[in-house]
Amino acid sequence: MRTGVWLMGARGSVATTSIVGALALRAGLTGPTGCVTELPELRGPALPAFTDLVLGGHDVVATPLTKRAEALAEAGVLPGRLADALAAELAAVEEALRPAPTGGTQADRVAAVVRDLTDFRERHRLDRLVVLNVCATEPIAAPHPAHADLDALRAALSGPDEVLPPSSLYAYAAFTAGCPYVDFTPSTGARLPALAALADERGLPYAGNDGKTGETLVKSVLAPMFAMRHLAVRSWSGVNLLGGGDGATLADPAANAAKVASKQRVLGETLGYVPQGDTRIDQVEELGDFKTAWDLVTFAGFLGTRMRMEFTWHGCDSALAAPLVLDLARLTAAAHAVGRRGPLAQLAFFFKDGLDAPTHSLAEQWTLLRDFVAELHREAADEQPR
Repeated sequence: MRTGVWLMGARGSVATTSIVGALALRAGLTGPTGCVTELPELRGPALPAFTDLVLGGHDVVATPLTKRAEALAEAGVLPGRLADALAAELAAVEEALRPAPTGGTQADRVAAVVRDLTDFRERHRLDRLVVLNVCATEPIAAPHPAHADLDALRAALSGPDEVLPPSSLYAYAAFTAGCPYVDFTPSTGARLPALAALADERGLPYAGNDGKTGETLVKSVLAPMFAMRHLAVRSWSGVNLLGGGDGATLADPAANAAKVASKQRVLGETLGYVPQGDTRIDQVEELGDFKTAWDLVTFAGFLGTRMRMEFTWHGCDSALAAPLVLDLARLTAAAHAVGRRGPLAQLAFFFKDGLDAPTHSLAEQWTLLRDFVAELHREAADEQPR
């Protein structure tokens, strides 16, 4: 199944690491460590092979991918040997990248994105094309009356106002072009009633929001533990320190607030109450593309005995996120191929704030994902000619 992967923010750290990773897997230069879809429980015929992935995308910057890969190698995000060995392949992907449309009305920009997606799909003779948002986090979008009604939204996009934030504008363009959409950020994306209606009208699946790669991943394991052992969590406070592009983006208070809201939701919905404490995100330029999180949890046990737990997570966000981006592209393409439509709640395993997620427990989300992928494999096998 020849599958296009269109990355919004294609020259960013996460996207570049995803591209290098996909090319390295295709060439047999690395193993699939970190790719959940390569676990025995999920691997199967419904998923497009890494060799079937065709890469493209939009970005507002023009730094060549080869230069971005070299910079990430210098920062310790990916091996320098890969940046060198894949220079020709990166240059080929470079030819598929397009500048993000600017100017005109939002309807004009949608039309430009749709043209780029359609051209990419036809030029590479793709069976399907998945659009993934790996851009910087946006501030929480201001509500607009047109967000609730598809006809009103279509009319409003031709006017002078900025009706949709960029992530939602891309979701609109993706659906218009017949492409599934995945939001790996906490931005608004497809989380608007009008966009849900458009996806349903076009028979398309979509997923998001905000890839779960660090502190929240640990929370989604520990919070159910406290709940299942009937221990009372009194407080849970976290400090996140990050550099690189994410750190610079989240230095903006509005973008920071959107990210914190996404990270905090797991506790209240898992424990059934919200303990005292907050999550704080601070920029530390020296950390570059790495991030450190420190959490302090206080809790009470039998007879009210007071206890505490601390953990530190230090990781490379791009290296943690990139294999999940490839997983989500493969899974969403497989869901589209068998006719799934609407929000893919079964992919909540990958997100801090998954669309329609029935649970935030990582173990329960894993069971839902495993069963879902088994269904995709069965349905794909049933559609094969006898």
